[in-house]
Amino acid sequence: MGPSDSNGFKESEGLSYTKSWTFYKGPFSEDSEHADFSLYTGRANEKLSQEVAHFLGVPLKPLVVKSFTDGEVSINIKNSVRNQHVYICQPICRSAKNELSVNDALVELCLLVSAFRRHSAKSITVVIPYFGYARQDRTMNQRVPISAADVCIMLEAMGVERVISLDLHVGQIEGFFNKVGVDHISATPLGALYFSEKQLVNPVVVSPDAGGVARAKAFRKMLTSKPLSGIEESVQHSVGFAIIIKQRAEASKISSMDLVGNVDGCDCILADDMIDTAGTLCKAAALLKEMGARRVFAFATHGLFSGPAQQRLRESVIEEVVVTNSVPLPGDFKLDKVKRLSVAPLLAQVIRCLHNEESLKDTVQVN
Repeated sequence: MGPSDSNGFKESEGLSYTKSWTFYKGPFSEDSEHADFSLYTGRANEKLSQEVAHFLGVPLKPLVVKSFTDGEVSINIKNSVRNQHVYICQPICRSAKNELSVNDALVELCLLVSAFRRHSAKSITVVIPYFGYARQDRTMNQRVPISAADVCIMLEAMGVERVISLDLHVGQIEGFFNKVGVDHISATPLGALYFSEKQLVNPVVVSPDAGGVARAKAFRKMLTSKPLSGIEESVQHSVGFAIIIKQRAEASKISSMDLVGNVDGCDCILADDMIDTAGTLCKAAALLKEMGARRVFAFATHGLFSGPAQQRLRESVIEEVVVTNSVPLPGDFKLDKVKRLSVAPLLAQVIRCLHNEESLKDTVQVN
């Protein structure tokens, strides 16, 4: 199975796939390999779940999830899950047309876990491509909750045994779980593979803030790593690195930005974990242009694109914005410069490795 097998997804959803699938080894090889395996989806990003099932070579199991007129969630599992290893795919985010809020998606996930636990599932693994509330990972002010930790406590209390997530905002969230195993997977290889297939001039990877330095360094390492050197039209020279240091006047308000590094005459790639309202990203791109950057690109795993993001990106100097389909695009979001990469093959490979009790080390990058 390869990119040609996913044309239906590509054409209908505007998704892209890299030329090299170094991490994807194919679907389950035989029926006996997944006899006790069941894959379900919530409503937050059903299209991604369908694609993950496609790359695993198994169907999504029947499940009815709906909302009553007062907003309560109703769940009905349509087949027996006794002694089944259950995998639930549900990002904690708003749905494409905003039928579900972030909180709706979280409650729905908790109730799904509860339903499977109460009906004798052998194990329950939740696949959370985007972990909502991850930015509230510490007390920045007095008398505020650590919401990321509280979400972990909720999931653990409901009976989750393992969590698979993509590019958590901060790695310390793994430590908020006490008894739950966490597989923190990076989508950096997807972005690096995509940009290695472009004709870049003097490429420089830029971290948009000090907190993202490790993430940007990992992106740079992937661009220059040995597995990429044989790809057609790949980057055959060294990749530079730069950091933007920003000072905040208050939350969501930046007072100043300074560049550490040289970008004059270079193609710059801003690497981050998410794009929300795109304010910081667009200001960072403008600064890079002022400092002589030839072209500016952006890569982020999660494209939330909230509020004024669409207008800001349209008017920005960024030539192309690359995100994954970890969250659905807002229903009214249409912007030609935004490219979406599918994480379905990556998630499918992780799920297959875990179910078959195989190591992830040689197949995917684990944070």
